Amino acid sequence: MADNSSEEEKKPTKVFNDPVHGTIELHPILVKIIDTPQFQRLRNIKQLGGLYYVYPGASHNRFEHSIGVAHLAGELLQTLKRNQPNLGIDERDILCVQIAGLCHDLGHGPFSHMFDQMFIPRAHKLKRREEAGEPGENPRMHRENMQTPGRESNPEPSCCKHEEASQKMFDHMVKENHLTAVMEDHGLVPQEDLPFIRELIDPPKIAEWPHHGRPREKAFLYEVVSNTRNKIDVDKWEYFARDCHQLGMQNSFDCHRLIKFARVCKVDARDSQSVQGEPRLSPGMQLEKDTSNPPDPIREEGCTDNGMNQICYRDKEVGNLYDMFHTRFSLHKRAYQHKVGKSIEWMITDAFLKADGHIKIEGKNGKMLKLSEAIDDMVAYTKLTDTVFDVILNSTDVNLQEARKILERIMQRNLYVCLGELSLEENVDDMEDMEEMKEMKNLWNRQPGGGNPDDYVLTSVTYNYGMKKKDPIKRVRFYNKQNPDVAFRIRRTQVSLLLPRWFEEKKFRIYTKRTNDDDVQADRDRYNAFLLAQPAQH
Repeated sequence: MADNSSEEEKKPTKVFNDPVHGTIELHPILVKIIDTPQFQRLRNIKQLGGLYYVYPGASHNRFEHSIGVAHLAGELLQTLKRNQPNLGIDERDILCVQIAGLCHDLGHGPFSHMFDQMFIPRAHKLKRREEAGEPGENPRMHRENMQTPGRESNPEPSCCKHEEASQKMFDHMVKENHLTAVMEDHGLVPQEDLPFIRELIDPPKIAEWPHHGRPREKAFLYEVVSNTRNKIDVDKWEYFARDCHQLGMQNSFDCHRLIKFARVCKVDARDSQSVQGEPRLSPGMQLEKDTSNPPDPIREEGCTDNGMNQICYRDKEVGNLYDMFHTRFSLHKRAYQHKVGKSIEWMITDAFLKADGHIKIEGKNGKMLKLSEAIDDMVAYTKLTDTVFDVILNSTDVNLQEARKILERIMQRNLYVCLGELSLEENVDDMEDMEEMKEMKNLWNRQPGGGNPDDYVLTSVTYNYGMKKKDPIKRVRFYNKQNPDVAFRIRRTQVSLLLPRWFEEKKFRIYTKRTNDDDVQADRDRYNAFLLAQPAQH
C-alpha cells in the first residue's frame, strides 16, 4: 500500500478554474469519474430546476456543483489531517469522501428536485390508481412538501429519493466504465471502499452506527458530505456559495473560515451534557438543574454519541453557523420556494405527466420505458436530462399535444397564477399538518365561484433551518482555545437574545391555471372571500 501511495503521489492532478472556488486541483481518479457518460449527464441538469425561468443567472448545473463538493470535501479533510495527525486520516479516506462528494447527485433527474419530489410521486400515485381501476388523480390537487420528498401513505417500492438513485447510478457507472481496476491502481480497496462510498452518498443516522465502510473511530468521515446529525456538510456549503453567486444574492456565511476552525473531538456522555461556562463534572458531582436549558434533543430521541468522534467547531464560530442556517432559510424564502418558480415547476410536472406514456427511453436489454420508469433503469436514466423539455416542446406528435401546450405557455409567460398563501398553524406535527392541508383543500373546494377542481393547484411550502422545528445548533459540539479536545454545547442565550424562537414555518398556497383575465380575477375574488372565512391565526 505504501508503494502504491508513493506512485500515486507522482501522478499529475488536473486543475480546473471555477468561478466560485477559484483554482481547483483534482486527483486523477476524480477526473476519470468526471469523464464518464454518467457524470457528464449532469451538465444538462439545472441545479435549481425551473428557477432558471425566474432568475436569468440560475443557469448552473449539477455538474459544476458536484465538482465543488469534491473540492470542499478534500479541503476539509486535508485540514483535519494536517491539524490532527492522530486521527489516522489516510489518502484512501480522503479519496473515498471526495468520490462520494463528486457522485452524491448522480441520481438527479430532469430539473433536479422537481423530478423526484413532484413528478415521480405523482406518476407513481397515478399508476397505482390505474392498476386499482380507480379514476385518475387530478395531477394538480397534490400536496408539495420539500422536506419530505416523495412521501406517500403507501410508498412506491421503486426509488423516489435522488440519493437512492445516486447509489444506483454510482454502481452502474463503476461497472460500465470498469472503475474497480482503476480504483485499485490508485490505492483503493474496492471490497471496503465501494460500500463506504455508497454509505457516504446516502448515510443512515450516524448516532446508531449501522455503518460498515469504516470503523466507529472514524465516524466523523460520515459528517463531511451528507451530515445526518446536524446538517452541517460540504454539500450545503457548496450550493450556498454557488447558488448565491448565480442568483446575485449576498452570502454572509464563510465556509473556508469554518474549515479552519473545524476539529474532531470525542463526545462522551458527560461532554454531551457540558455547556459552555459550566465545569465538567467529576464522577459523583451534580449541578443544580437549569430549566432554562432544554434537554439535548439527541438524548431525547434515544440516540447515543458516547465515545464517538465528531466534527466540532471553535466556540467563536457559533455565529457563523447560525449565519449558515439563516442563509439556507433565506434561499428557500427568496429563491427555492419562489412563487413563480414553483408555478413553472408545477407546469413542467403536469407536462411530464401528460407525456409520460408517450415518450419512450431505451433501457437495459432494449426495454422501452416511460419517463417515470427510467429512474429504475440506469441505462435509460443516463439518457434522461433537462433536454426532454425541448423534446416535448418541439415535437409534432399528436400524443404530446397537451404536454406541448403547457410548455408553450411557459415560453409565452402565460403561467399558473399564485392567488395567495396562508400561514399554517404553529407547532403542529406532520400528521396534524396533513389534516390541516386536507381541511384547507375541502374548504377551498366548497368556496362558491371559480372553475373546476382541476383548474387549481393547492400546495404547501416549508421554510426552516434544515431540521424541521428544531434548532440545529443544539446538535453541534464546540471546543475552546484552552481545551481544544473537550466538546461542549453552547446555549443559544449565550449567542444572542435576538435568535429566532421558531425554526420552521409552513405556508399554504393556491394557484389557478386559468388564463382568461376575467377568470383569473374571479379566482382572486374567490380567494379573498376564502381568506376572510379563515380563523384569525391564518
